[in-house]
Amino acid sequence: MAEAKPRERSNQHYRTRKDLLAAAARLMKEGRKPSLEEVAENARVSRATAYRYFPNLEVMLAEASVHIAMPEVSGLFDGDDTTDPTARALKAERALHRIVYDNEPALRVMLASSLLVENKAVPVRQNRRLPLIEAALAPARDEMTDDDYRHLCGALALLLGPEAMIVFRDVLRVDEVTARDVKEWAVRALVRAALDGDVPGNVPKSPAPPASPAA
Repeated sequence: MAEAKPRERSNQHYRTRKDLLAAAARLMKEGRKPSLEEVAENARVSRATAYRYFPNLEVMLAEASVHIAMPEVSGLFDGDDTTDPTARALKAERALHRIVYDNEPALRVMLASSLLVENKAVPVRQNRRLPLIEAALAPARDEMTDDDYRHLCGALALLLGPEAMIVFRDVLRVDEVTARDVKEWAVRALVRAALDGDVPGNVPKSPAPPASPAA
């Protein structure tokens, strides 16, 4: 029971944060810039609660603009009969790549804000990419061990978010086309490694020994 309570609180924090972003997105879709008080009222929380999750209105609206652009899992994979995990992971990568590069200024505001938040009791980021990654890998889930699957989800999460864009833009200083090529190569390699069981902590699969020569 003791472990369940922190988990319940964590889930509630994420729901509250998501409700605030959804409220801001709804108001922004009306073609205007809402106040923080309007967003809080629309989300049915207090102004003080809203400030616990976002340091200011600009940060909230920046993230809400990304929230609007993010594809739903159902919208990305419903009706897609492809079962190849590589093809599906690449589809998720393409969708998120476009959103990341189209919303670069807002995402930079989000990243900068997340580094400054001191309240450890509330989430500083919304977990948007993992549901897409899990949906992409779902048809091949049984082909991987739990460790392989967990490692793959984590590795893909590094590639499919705005952090990768910062590395390509600011550290490597490469253009968007090159970034896409590198990420596509990495996605293919990571999925293949997970399906082969070639993840940290695993014993590499040894090739079959050569047949003994005939006597």
